[in-house]
Amino acid sequence: MFQFAHIEYLYLLTVIPVIALLFLLAVFLKKKAIRSFGEYRLISVLMPDVSFNRPVVKFVLFALGMAILIVGLAGPQVGSKLGDVKHKGVELIICLDVSNSMLAGDIQPNRLDKAKQVISKIVDNLNNDKIGLIIFGGDAYVQLPITTDYGAAKMFLSTAGPEAIPVQGTAIGSSIEMAMKSFTSEKDKNRAIILISDGENHEDDAIEMAGEAAKKGIIVHTIGIGKPEGAPIPHKGRFGNSNFMTDNQGQVIITKLNETSLEQMASSGNGIYIRAANTQSAVKSLFDEINKMEKTEIQATVYSEYEERFQYVVGLSLLFLFIEFFILERRNKYLKNINIFRTKIIK
Repeated sequence: MFQFAHIEYLYLLTVIPVIALLFLLAVFLKKKAIRSFGEYRLISVLMPDVSFNRPVVKFVLFALGMAILIVGLAGPQVGSKLGDVKHKGVELIICLDVSNSMLAGDIQPNRLDKAKQVISKIVDNLNNDKIGLIIFGGDAYVQLPITTDYGAAKMFLSTAGPEAIPVQGTAIGSSIEMAMKSFTSEKDKNRAIILISDGENHEDDAIEMAGEAAKKGIIVHTIGIGKPEGAPIPHKGRFGNSNFMTDNQGQVIITKLNETSLEQMASSGNGIYIRAANTQSAVKSLFDEINKMEKTEIQATVYSEYEERFQYVVGLSLLFLFIEFFILERRNKYLKNINIFRTKIIK
């Protein structure tokens, strides 16, 4: 695995193209000045000790040396080996509703984006814990197997949406059942399911399934997204026009937050129900409960050691700069017959 210890130094690389443009401008102005005295090839013959290619070679070596030096200053590191790290934490699996009703705009920007904000905050507050992500609509799918890689969790979260689910619906019970099978630990008291949904029109016995999870020592918390008064569901027409979803009678469908259902699931799963009206307060309430859980030893395989590689990069940079330093812009009188930088003039 590769990383930089000080990645902010890489921004200095943007200076190299600016210097290159200034150099090209200087070369252009120099040639223009020479042409003002006469024909370019004739003038170059009259100046046998002047090389027009050496400054270019010197600049290329200088630019390469500086670019490589900046990379070296950023501190390149390589993960040398995999190691098993043990620490105490809990295992959390988030079940995220990505059905069409989650696109309703009664919470800005919409229910799904609000849910993603909540999950992102949850990930930011994790420490030595494992997390997994299951998305569901008409069926449930594992979006991210349980892991300690919080960066991957956010990446997979960003791609979750209704288009990832081939069958629409709200199979909450299936998502809870899949979550129960996805935990790596079989120990009680360190596993929890966080269900995020509007709770509307669930097609299976989610309350009973939450009770089954509780029997296995898995806590089920629910977070409600939306408002009880509801909102229409946005829908793009065949020609890209925006409108709202309608039923068979042509009436606009209003999707409402079903708090009663979500409260019953949380009660059956020995957890709490939270309405995500405010992201910060919702996450705080959730972690107040998570922190009450007994933390058990969790083993994770990670790159346990990083070795510094900056010395090799800096060494290569110094080599380029060393060569550049000893190349003169004018031809050496002792080596002028070695014309590796001079373009042959064809008569």
